Amino acid sequence: MSAAVTENSPNLRWFQGLDRYCWVVLTIAALGWLFDTMDQNIWNLVRTPSLEALLSSEHTVGGVIDKIGLTADAKAKGGIITAIFLIGWSVGGFIFGILGDRLGRTGTMMLTILIYALFTGLSGAPFVQEWKLYAFMRFMTAVGVGGEWAAGAALVAEVFPNRSRPMALGLLQALSAVGNMMASGITLGIGTDNWRIAYFIGAVPALLVLWIRRSVKEPEQWHEAKSLGAEMGNISELFTHPVLRRNTIAAMLMATAGVGALWGVGFFSTDLVRAELTTGGVAKTTVSSQVSLMFLLQNLGAFFGMLGFAALSERTNRKTAFYLFFALAWASVLLFFWGVGGKGADAFRWAAYLAPIMGFCTLGPLSGFTIYFPELFPTRLRTTGCGFCYNAARVLAAFAPFTLGGLSAHFVKQGGVAATGGGLALAGTLVIFIYILGFIGTAMGPETKGKPLPA
Repeated sequence: MSAAVTENSPNLRWFQGLDRYCWVVLTIAALGWLFDTMDQNIWNLVRTPSLEALLSSEHTVGGVIDKIGLTADAKAKGGIITAIFLIGWSVGGFIFGILGDRLGRTGTMMLTILIYALFTGLSGAPFVQEWKLYAFMRFMTAVGVGGEWAAGAALVAEVFPNRSRPMALGLLQALSAVGNMMASGITLGIGTDNWRIAYFIGAVPALLVLWIRRSVKEPEQWHEAKSLGAEMGNISELFTHPVLRRNTIAAMLMATAGVGALWGVGFFSTDLVRAELTTGGVAKTTVSSQVSLMFLLQNLGAFFGMLGFAALSERTNRKTAFYLFFALAWASVLLFFWGVGGKGADAFRWAAYLAPIMGFCTLGPLSGFTIYFPELFPTRLRTTGCGFCYNAARVLAAFAPFTLGGLSAHFVKQGGVAATGGGLALAGTLVIFIYILGFIGTAMGPETKGKPLPA
């Protein structure tokens, strides 16, 4: 049964009456995004130990390592590289968003997967011996990461019928949490000190390209738009057309809030727990395993949060879901960082309770972006608009991890707040005000529930 036939079946649940090809497309797009997020979060888990390994020679005097100085420098450099990663993400989103409209969703998805898988593997290469080269590898990984999401989201949105589209896209985004958990599983199994091996494992998704090439074709909507002679991927329309300009600004503000808070604060949960456990005298191997397990729990909560957002946006509407989740996310970040900060050797027990809550709340809005953004732009501009908004937001959001890393390092050097995870709780409290942009963007954007994709 085709998607067009099932469109007129109001009594069916979203997953019923779909043809096999819909599920093939969702599976492939989900795997592409799942492995994408796995590669992203290997970095979040090995950020501190990998940078400490690369920077240790700079903090060794007479054979003795200045551990306080090394940790502070690793935190600062970690913030810088995370910011560089977000900028690379935005560059990839701009370039491949346009190519996704001009060349097609499928070809763009294959190319971006190859890029992020290759440079994830190279991040752990033996010749990467100093932090600037390491930063370059993370930048190039992010270029591929940034382009993959828009192509995959547009592909699923255009293949599924309207009645099934929101929940299919919500499931697509929710499965990204499985990728995050896979990153946790990798580091839990081999330890975060073996960060080069973790990156090598992250190169495996390149094999997915072979399946995509055999199984997925370009959506009919894309072929129709191109056959009508529409100019595909003209980014200037996002700013010259009054309705598209409003949608673009709204989506950028919402994405800046969600991405900035998550990557600027939420994903530094690993550094907070690591700092507390280390300060509390916990053995290094135990620290590594508990940090990985905490991050797995955080992303288990994220899986249900992203499905929860999709369900809520269908039960109520898109804007109500965004307002509620932005408020919950703000509260959950403060609860986690101040709840875990200062707990020392007992930090893991507190984090095990609070991390799933923070994951549920902070990752929920990202499901909303996957559902909502394709509904804002016509076919000829769908990946261009989605890619631009999501990734222009990363340029703005890049200041968040840079600010967090710098503030945290400053507080450590000043002394007096080291017990709160090296100043991360205090720094995070300041950075998390970025959620205000999410409320403004939500107020600006249109309500799209129940409407077909713009042609």
